[in-house]
Amino acid sequence: MAKMLTSHRPGLAVSLKLCAIGLFTVMAALIKATSAEVPPGEAVFFRSFFAIPVIVVWLAARGELRHGLITKQPMGHFWRGLLGTLAMGLTFAGLGLLPLPEVTAIGYATPIFTVILAALMLGETIRMVRISAVLIGLVGVLIMVWPRLGGGGNLEDGATLGAMFILAATIARGFVQIHIRKLVQTEHTAAIVFYFSATASFISLMTLPFGWVVPRAETLGLLILAGVVGGIAQILVTSSYRFGAASMLAPYDYASMIFAILLGYFWFGELPTAVMLIGAALVVAGNILVIWREHQLGLERSRARAVSDPKS
Repeated sequence: MAKMLTSHRPGLAVSLKLCAIGLFTVMAALIKATSAEVPPGEAVFFRSFFAIPVIVVWLAARGELRHGLITKQPMGHFWRGLLGTLAMGLTFAGLGLLPLPEVTAIGYATPIFTVILAALMLGETIRMVRISAVLIGLVGVLIMVWPRLGGGGNLEDGATLGAMFILAATIARGFVQIHIRKLVQTEHTAAIVFYFSATASFISLMTLPFGWVVPRAETLGLLILAGVVGGIAQILVTSSYRFGAASMLAPYDYASMIFAILLGYFWFGELPTAVMLIGAALVVAGNILVIWREHQLGLERSRARAVSDPKS
């Protein structure tokens, strides 16, 4: 089983979570910087494969390497890896077509889709508060994607396709969350973290016949760095849930918008639009309402969130 909260140290928990969110955003920026040269499947491979040494060293240092290699559900890890790889690949494809803040904002819809899927697949009861949260979140998503999908968007500049990729990735991550809720019932956190990277590396390698390139030395360095940074970020976010409850840490996910705006502006010359920010605010409001309601109901999501999809 995944480890629960080991000690309540909120300052450390928040610091670890914010560092993780910042590194995940840096990782996304690194992938975006290589997107003009490297296809998404190849980027997924580097992101996953070069995270493995970091994860193995971390597990060995904690004395959990044995737990990371033992599994009771090998096919469960395969399906989690397949869904996660799909979400990551779609996100990386979208990063090459949309501004970084917009990709980040649409990604906030994952908890909204998770609530819907939990009701459909797990039979969870959704009452008025969470129904309201879902509706608010979906309105926010519609506001964000409408300029791309229906409000004059076109496929010529790729932005419409990019929005479709990110929206599909967000839904795929919702399926990942549902699957992790089942895995944590029998699997150790270390196993879920390790086997995701291993499975994603293997699955993404299958895209080799579909247009991989030999990257330039600079691009290769960025890809390897993305994998290492992503591995470190996954360790930090997992560690944060050892020192703080999931309900307390969840709102800090939205600090990623600050990081995305800064990186988008200074690295890529991108600025968020007012429409995007309005839509993102509604999605965040819906998510906060879901978090509050789950806290009120006493639902524990800490184990699942500790090993959630690494922001792709």
